[in-house]
Amino acid sequence: MLDARLWKPLPPPGGADAAGTAASPDADATRVQCRLCSHYCIIAGGGTGRCGVRVNRPDVPGPDESKPGAAGSNAPDPTAPVKAAPVGRLFTLVGDNVAAVNLDPVEKKPLFHFMPGTLTYSFGTMGCNLACSFCQNWSLSRPPAEEGVVRGQRVTPAKLVAEARASGAASVSFTYSEPTIFFELMTDTADAARAAGLATIMVSNGFQSPECLAELEHRIDAANIDLKAFTEHFYATQCGARLKPVLHTLRTIARMGWWLEVTTLLIPGLNDNPDELRDMARFIRDELGPDVPWHLSRFHPAYRLTDRPPTPPATLERAWEIGRGEGLRFVYLGNMPGHPAESTHCPACGALFALREGFHTHLPASSRCARCGAVVPGVGWDTPEN
Repeated sequence: MLDARLWKPLPPPGGADAAGTAASPDADATRVQCRLCSHYCIIAGGGTGRCGVRVNRPDVPGPDESKPGAAGSNAPDPTAPVKAAPVGRLFTLVGDNVAAVNLDPVEKKPLFHFMPGTLTYSFGTMGCNLACSFCQNWSLSRPPAEEGVVRGQRVTPAKLVAEARASGAASVSFTYSEPTIFFELMTDTADAARAAGLATIMVSNGFQSPECLAELEHRIDAANIDLKAFTEHFYATQCGARLKPVLHTLRTIARMGWWLEVTTLLIPGLNDNPDELRDMARFIRDELGPDVPWHLSRFHPAYRLTDRPPTPPATLERAWEIGRGEGLRFVYLGNMPGHPAESTHCPACGALFALREGFHTHLPASSRCARCGAVVPGVGWDTPEN
């Protein structure tokens, strides 16, 4: 359990915060507000946020309470003032432990245009700030919130980066569950990774707060963000979240200049309406740019959503046609091994540029199309490894 970042204490009963917002007379004096994601959880003393891994512990002494005569000291000072009422203090339960570690092809994130053909040292903790009914990694994401269980092995950022370098990885990926909720471990590891010459990747649901994104701006090189649907109804009923903050995150990332790719898991009857997909494609084209790759993935029944069949291939192909028809230059189909839409084609002449088989990319000689010479956007087509 480590001190959390990005939170603030709330005013005591009858008090007011810096903005002048008054607290109700019966408010819990130990309440804090987490500022990490767009839920902005208000957490009472002893409680946790929606993610289950950020806990308010007013009973844990603060740094100044370890001095002689202070609360918690073994040598009380009779001249010390009367002990003040407890105040809230937010901790993270996943600041120094990980629950999953693997060496993955970067294409598995999926990132098809960022350092293709390289390996990325990938890790995640337990917990998530969303509650998606169709979660593919529910065994990692849900136990903290639903069962109060947080498992993992103790790590340090230095150890993670050392393992990444020893493994031959070109990057470190924060992934598997939701990196936002292990913000402290992510930021410290990102700083160490970049200092060691490794790129940093975030695979996320995009529900960060603006404060969180500001802290990440100069720490992350590339991201794949889930755009799970394009209606508030879907986000509310299937994820326990909202669409608007995700759109803000996507716009912010595009403005900050990270390499960005977007993923949508197509679920039969829930988010595969052609009009909705068309609106989504237009948002990506107009707000993020036509060169942002859009990954359309096939759904398989999981977690609580087991009453739907896997996505029919025809539905995915129709979505691919919608994306291309709306002017997106790079639309890919996921969980469809061997499909031609796994590969990259030149947006100018249509020639095959990079053939993919599963997570393996047959790399081109350079970022230019061999047929027409057009440049295919991306990072790392021209790296020495390629």
